[in-house]
Amino acid sequence: MGPENGAKRGKRRLFMKKGLIIVESPTKVRTLKRFLGRDYEIKASVGHIKDLPKKRLGVDVENGFAPEYEVIRGKGKVVKELRAAASKVDHVFLAPDPDREGEAIAWHIAEELKKGKRGKAVSFHRVLFHELTKGAVAQALANPVELDRNKFESQQARRILDRLVGYELSPLLWEKVKQGLSAGRVQSVALRLICDREKEIRAFVPREYWTVDAVLCGGDGGCLTARVIEREGEKLELANGAEAREVEAALKAADFLVSKTVSKEQRRHPPPPFITSTLQQEASRRLRFSAKKTMMVAQRLYEGVEIGSEGPVGLITYMRTDSTRVAAESVEEARAHVARQFGPDFVPSKPRHYRKGKGAQDAHEAIRPTSVERTPESVAAYLDKDSLALYTLIWKRFVASQMASAVYELTTVEVQAGPYLLRASGSVMRFPGFTVLYSEGDGTKEGEEPLLPPLKQGDPLSLEEVKAVQHFTQPPPRYTEASLIKALEEKGIGRPSTYATILSTIRNKDYVRMEKRRFHPTELGMLITDLLVQHFPEILDVQFTANMEQKLDEIEGGKREWRSVLSEFYTPFRERLSKARQEMRLIKASGVPTDLECEKCGAPLVIRYGRSGEFLGCSRYPECDFTSDFERDAQGGIVVARRQPEETGEICEKCGRPMLVKRGRYGEFLACSGYPECKNARPISTGVACPKEGCDGTLVKRFTRRGKPFYGCSNYPRCDYAVWDEPVAKECPSCAFPILVKRVSGGKTQMACPKKGCRFRGMEAAEE
Repeated sequence: MGPENGAKRGKRRLFMKKGLIIVESPTKVRTLKRFLGRDYEIKASVGHIKDLPKKRLGVDVENGFAPEYEVIRGKGKVVKELRAAASKVDHVFLAPDPDREGEAIAWHIAEELKKGKRGKAVSFHRVLFHELTKGAVAQALANPVELDRNKFESQQARRILDRLVGYELSPLLWEKVKQGLSAGRVQSVALRLICDREKEIRAFVPREYWTVDAVLCGGDGGCLTARVIEREGEKLELANGAEAREVEAALKAADFLVSKTVSKEQRRHPPPPFITSTLQQEASRRLRFSAKKTMMVAQRLYEGVEIGSEGPVGLITYMRTDSTRVAAESVEEARAHVARQFGPDFVPSKPRHYRKGKGAQDAHEAIRPTSVERTPESVAAYLDKDSLALYTLIWKRFVASQMASAVYELTTVEVQAGPYLLRASGSVMRFPGFTVLYSEGDGTKEGEEPLLPPLKQGDPLSLEEVKAVQHFTQPPPRYTEASLIKALEEKGIGRPSTYATILSTIRNKDYVRMEKRRFHPTELGMLITDLLVQHFPEILDVQFTANMEQKLDEIEGGKREWRSVLSEFYTPFRERLSKARQEMRLIKASGVPTDLECEKCGAPLVIRYGRSGEFLGCSRYPECDFTSDFERDAQGGIVVARRQPEETGEICEKCGRPMLVKRGRYGEFLACSGYPECKNARPISTGVACPKEGCDGTLVKRFTRRGKPFYGCSNYPRCDYAVWDEPVAKECPSCAFPILVKRVSGGKTQMACPKKGCRFRGMEAAEE
């Protein structure tokens, strides 16, 4: 065979591919290759390939807000590979995630490939994979759509809005408050919700009230507990103990008679299948997952998991959605499974359909398993612990959504005792319905109250015990991740794809801290919020932010032009920005005043913000150098923290003076007591020997540049051993590695072996 014939055969083989499919994730590539074999070339862009520049605004506000996109640093090689692959095919299928951000990724890929096509005509098609199963992939490829300019421009408008706010507000905060601060269009509104709730709590004055309960028994020995609710037909409110004891004394002398009994059937319907916000809320409550972790695990389940001989397959539908709509064939599959598993009584007469939420775009189905037949038990061997927990939650919620309602019998008994009316209620489950599979909240049994004895009107009751109990009204609770997501959704702030990012951003700043899984704003967070509310009330206004989300939706629907939306926002914003530069307080120089006096000179103390966080300092600095940590009392007042440096028994290797435990921005560390003459400092040792062979160091707690803790060898840089999780001086029972680490998953702490290749898990850390 001559060289000419060989070249022709190679060329024919080159064009045998039906086209190039570009997704944003390498995991998707593996899944699609399983379904499509060699029919298509499949490449990953590994996320965005273009964005606004990092170190400058990148938006020409004087020229219609024209964005200056550039290829992201490090993505040049990816673009080159995509261009090379596209030059060998006639059709390019752009298949990033089916949302606005995915549309933007697809749009930028198409732009870059058009630049490098060198005269070759290539057809671009948008493909939307709502689930990664063989049938869904084949159907999507057979029905491609055009790139959606409106959707792209909606995402572009969001990106530019966020850039304008972030890149113009943040430098103002650097100048006025502290270097390195940031402000965001949506994150600052979320922070305001947290700060406003904190102000409510600090302003809250508890109100005392009392309740009086009576334990009453019938002639057959059955007893119930009834609460006093009325006196002479008026609602009874007891403000103090004297009033409660008066009622208590009256009941002890009264006769008790059943005046009314009511029994009625109560039905509890199953909740709808998950949307993004409800999945994040329920995963937070049940599994103790952060919103960010929930979305990371869900992304893995969507993109594909190796299921034995079946290969990689997407286990759930697309997880960024605000719709409870479900495909008819999936509903029938769920109903058939329920009939087989639980019996026909657990299948409602008609398929359940759930009402669309207010403002829902309804672009995707609800989050559901791609096949009900892939039960959690059948895939458990192929999933890690977190993936299995989340998949089980999604699977059970979806199947339960197509089950019969739970039926309870609710009984209310009213008892007359002279001028007083008492009431008791109880319920009993008559049919469990969907609750045999799924119950809302933390997974405990719901809906039942104490069972009441059989009573009828006119039955006398005897008093066994009367109890007056003091109560105090409680302030509104601080937000958890779950309750904050619910508030953001109800107020129309952000969209399903943004909740995790919003929460992750405010957690990573010094604006909030987490205590017992609840958001507590720091003094810095409160200050920044107050300054922004004062000078930029529109940006920090909840309704304004919700209206902006609506405008972005209207851009996507083709009802608004994106430049006009930006112009409406930016013109007043620029005016306020100019005014704020002149009028905003210079906190950096003066600090935030307090009512406290300096212990050294008597001058007022102010809150200052340094590299290690917030602290109290004298307003006469540098003449007076007094500083102190501070904390808030129960009423929210600032008090000096009386923390004395803790002695350790260790000696400074530089000057021989004692080493003390001090606190910095990232927690505790050892510092020389001779500071500032001796500035020696080092991390606190865990006491666990470094497991690296031949090393005599110990593991100490260190922090990355971004403040994330890890544990590394004290002999660094001579020894570079490090682990993320807290080490424990205990040998692995599986591989005999010298240490174990504590790992937290789903709210539980377990021991694990950090050695690569060892899969040991076990022994609750609490037991150790």
